[in-house]
Order: sequence, then C-alpha cells, then structure tokens
Amino acid sequence: MSGHQTSAPSRAHSGRSATPSRGLHRSRERHMSEFTVVGHHLAQHENLSLTAIGLATHIQSLPDGSKVGIKDLAAKFPEGEVRVAAALRELEAHGYLERIKERLPSGRIVTRTISYDKPPHLRGQAPPEPSAVDLPPEVPRIEAKPRAPRPQRRPLRAPQPDPQEPDPGPARTAAVDLLIGLRTYDPRLFLSERDIRRLAPAAAEWLARGMAPGDVKRALTAGLPTDPIRHPAALMAHRLTAFLPPELPPRPEPLSGPPAPRRLPLQNCEGCDRAFRAEGPGSCLGCAATAVAA
Repeated sequence: MSGHQTSAPSRAHSGRSATPSRGLHRSRERHMSEFTVVGHHLAQHENLSLTAIGLATHIQSLPDGSKVGIKDLAAKFPEGEVRVAAALRELEAHGYLERIKERLPSGRIVTRTISYDKPPHLRGQAPPEPSAVDLPPEVPRIEAKPRAPRPQRRPLRAPQPDPQEPDPGPARTAAVDLLIGLRTYDPRLFLSERDIRRLAPAAAEWLARGMAPGDVKRALTAGLPTDPIRHPAALMAHRLTAFLPPELPPRPEPLSGPPAPRRLPLQNCEGCDRAFRAEGPGSCLGCAATAVAA
C-alpha cells in the first residue's frame, strides 16, 4: 500500500558537511525588484577603499537626477565630508566617476556627475561625452581644475589685557561713590564694576537734580524686599529710572523796585587830608565849618 509523504527524505550523510565549516557562507536570495547589479571589478576592487566601494554602490543604485554632491552624501552617512570627498576622488581616479563643471546661461557654474557601472577603460573605449539636454550647445564647458590648497587662517582672538596694567575701573565720581556705598546700607546691594559703569549716568542725574548722596541712598534702599535679591543691578536700574525726582524749578528773578541810592566817591580833604565823600575835590565838613567861623 502506498502512502503520501509529507516531507522529503533526508539526504544520506556522506561524511562531508553540505555547508563549509570555515569562512564565508552565503544565504542566496534572488531579487525580483528593487535591486542593483554590481560587477566584481568594483565589489572586489583591490585598490579602492571600502568607503569608496560602498559609495560607488550607493551612487549606482540612485536614479538619474539625484544629488550626489559632497554635502548631500555626507548628510546621509556618518563618514563626514572629508571621507566622502576622499572616496569620490578615488572613484574618479579609477574611472567610476567623472565630474564636469559647466556654466548655465545665467552664469552659474554647476557640476555634472557621470557614474559608470563599468569604467570605460575596462571596456576598451574612451568615456562618452556628457549629453547637454538641459544646456544650450553653445555654452562652453569648463573643465575642472585642481584647486590650490587654501592657507589656514588663524582664528581671530580678542586682545588680551596687559597684566602689568590693571583695569582702572570706573572713574571715582560722586555717582560712583554713591553706588559703591549702597552695600553699606544693605549687603545684598553688591554691584560689580561693570554694573557701576552702566548705572553711574543714572545716579549722576539724581545728583544733578539737587539730591544729596545720602538722600539718594535712602530713596534707593527704602522698602527693599525681605527675600534674597538675585539681581541687585537690575533692581537698582529700575529704581533709578522709576523713582527719579523731577527737576527743580528755576530760581525766581528779584522783583524790580526803586533804584538803590548811589554812593558818592571818596575825596581827600584839601585842609586836613582826610577822606570824605563828595562829588568832587574840596574840604571836609570840619574844615569847611572852621573856614566859615574864621
């Protein structure tokens, strides 16, 4: 009686394993769509780096019109622009890539990249000229020229202060002394030299409006919060602006009245040589009376 077998019979062991015990073992799967054929001349190239071989395989899998600039490729992979640029130069040197610079009618220079699945020298022919479908035929082609290495520029550094010449700090004026002395009223009002430079003009305006330094300190420190002051400079800047007193009115001019009596000039008496006031030279009252009595 014949029976239906659900599985194929196992192979007889011949003493040799069906798969290699060492080295590579490939699990082959035939692709029906979305695949790229790569020749052994590229995949097993002896003079190309693995980065260049992988980059060439990626470029051959891209459709026409894809962007394959250094920045575009470096944005996709972790190698970075330096390694991508080096791999592209390798592919150019071995005939897998050709980069040609052309000028558009607008004057802009673009790079046209040709990828060869098989380099022309392996086919025994010269590389074909690039087609100019999107460029007018009269536009001249500009061959790529090797660029001279750019000199490395040293980063600009801010001038360092001379250690022998210390920072003089803000000029000692009445406004500066006022701001420095705020911490004597409240230790939380400690201001740096930079803050004092910035606040000194506002404090000077208070003094210019007739306020005494002590009155200014009391106005700025009155009613301070009990909580810790995290930004004393910002608090003082606000109070110097918000609490600024008005300008003093101008002094009234004196009222007009009768003119003050004019004082007569001093004269020397012709008789006793004493000084007396009179319109002109002559004798004083004593000498004049003596002369009348005589």
